[in-house]
Amino acid sequence: MIVSPAFAGQRFAVLGLARSGAAAAEALLASGAEVIAWDRQPHAREPFAGRCRLIDPLELDLTGFAGVVVSPGVPLNSHPIGPHVWQYGLPVIGDIELFAMARAHLPPHRVVGITGTNGKSTTTALVHHILAAAGVPTVMGGNIGDPILGQAPLPEGGVYVLELSSFQIDLTFTLDCDVAALTNITPDHLDRYADFAAYAAAKERLFQMQEYGTAVICAEDEPTIAIAEGLETAGKPLVRVKTADLAAAGLAEGRSPSLAGPHNAQNAAVAAAICRQLGLSDAQIAAGLATYRGLPHRMERVCEAAGVVYINDSKATNAASAAPALAAFPPDPAINGGAARIHWIVGGLPKQDGLGACADHLANVAAAYTVGEAGPMFAELLEAAGVPVERCELISEAVRRAHDAAREGEVVLLSPACASYDQFRDYEKRGTHFRQMVGAMTGCEVDSAGRSILP
Repeated sequence: MIVSPAFAGQRFAVLGLARSGAAAAEALLASGAEVIAWDRQPHAREPFAGRCRLIDPLELDLTGFAGVVVSPGVPLNSHPIGPHVWQYGLPVIGDIELFAMARAHLPPHRVVGITGTNGKSTTTALVHHILAAAGVPTVMGGNIGDPILGQAPLPEGGVYVLELSSFQIDLTFTLDCDVAALTNITPDHLDRYADFAAYAAAKERLFQMQEYGTAVICAEDEPTIAIAEGLETAGKPLVRVKTADLAAAGLAEGRSPSLAGPHNAQNAAVAAAICRQLGLSDAQIAAGLATYRGLPHRMERVCEAAGVVYINDSKATNAASAAPALAAFPPDPAINGGAARIHWIVGGLPKQDGLGACADHLANVAAAYTVGEAGPMFAELLEAAGVPVERCELISEAVRRAHDAAREGEVVLLSPACASYDQFRDYEKRGTHFRQMVGAMTGCEVDSAGRSILP
């Protein structure tokens, strides 16, 4: 656990006691702070009973508090906690800001912060893996893995690698990253922001918090190019990255199959640039790229059965993140005469109308299997584009039909281009369900959590 004398004797309220909130409350208590905690769920409050006051901060006079810690899931654009706290002149912060406040009392270290609409989880995990493979003490946290405050402090020379969503950046004000990176920006979370420009500005704040650190930006879309140009104008240290840099450096060949596809080439290019800024050699980077096993639900190879590969890309919750998955499996003249070979399971709770960037890769799709609330919309659009469609509604039915139709050399791909909330709690539950259905259809072995067991 990360603790700090910076919190001793101060009073904080913590709203939301899920993983990051609970870790924040524990770290504050262990640091000698007075904590007021609250969660709507009684089971979340139970571990703190008798250890701190359990009161909804909306019911409190917050005079004298140092701040109110909230979960990134709390929508500041609509939740009453924001106006209530701000009337006292107090900040609404998250666990990442607490980490930033604690840094001065940690052994000398460096921090990498990685944001972007798509690819930030893979890039974060990849940087962490490359560092660990090179013998550098490192942990990852933020929007991935265990809450950063709940992890043991690193020894001197360690690197904290943080995935940072726009929601987390909104709750952070003093995180001065040694290396801050941006993968890409495409429309997302527009229910939380006034418009796309406001969403992009939230990402940009990560770089505005840097005092001396270096920005690493994959400047391949209009918003990222604009942010890079702004940093250059301000004279800030900047490394521009292009996806093609990976091949130019000789790092494209030999990378893990878990890094297949153009989107993962972009992720790997950003990760390589970050690691160079941290002092690693290209040989160390290449070794890490070759041994990376990937993250669950992100282009995850579930199994191969009867020559058909099953891919779980449940994390693709918008069209921009599903499109690279479709691009990863183009027709191959050596397979079924060069015919399209993807059996695409698509649908869920839509984040946008239309096919978006997926429309550019429909020639790779042998058939689509539409599911969920967005199923009828996708079915109509795909049929109009000449793609054979099976209307399935449920993922279990889609897996069954795709399994029956797919031939040797083809791919059954769950890359929904939608959120999961119409049928599943989150994309992880959706991906686990897909794995289990694949296991049932193919006989591939899975563990008790539905995770495939590969040789």
